[in-house]
Amino acid sequence: MLILIAEDDELILHTIEHKLVKEGHEVILSRNGKEAIEKIKSLDIDLIITDIMMPFASGTEILSTIQTLGKNIPVIVLSSMGQEEVVIEAFDMGASDFMIKPFSPNELLLRIKKLANKQA
Repeated sequence: MLILIAEDDELILHTIEHKLVKEGHEVILSRNGKEAIEKIKSLDIDLIITDIMMPFASGTEILSTIQTLGKNIPVIVLSSMGQEEVVIEAFDMGASDFMIKPFSPNELLLRIKKLANKQA
């Protein structure tokens, strides 16, 4: 499974990357939303994990791009903002799941497996 991680916090980015690579996934990293959008347009990505607040383009802009391109890619949105309106907006824009930081990497893996089983 090819997974794009879009996260501007280096510690979180590399923690997720390490966990996913250890589980046998191929991982692509983006440190800002603009870079993530470019990768979504050019690569065949199976799943996206994105922070909601990032430089140059937000997680909601990433969700909007996926809709505009007509791609059916599951997206797990991460946010330190657990505000109800942020969660609702993410789901309204097509997010498959939402996790509030800090989160358990093991829980993230379980959610990825659940989404992968739905896609199969």
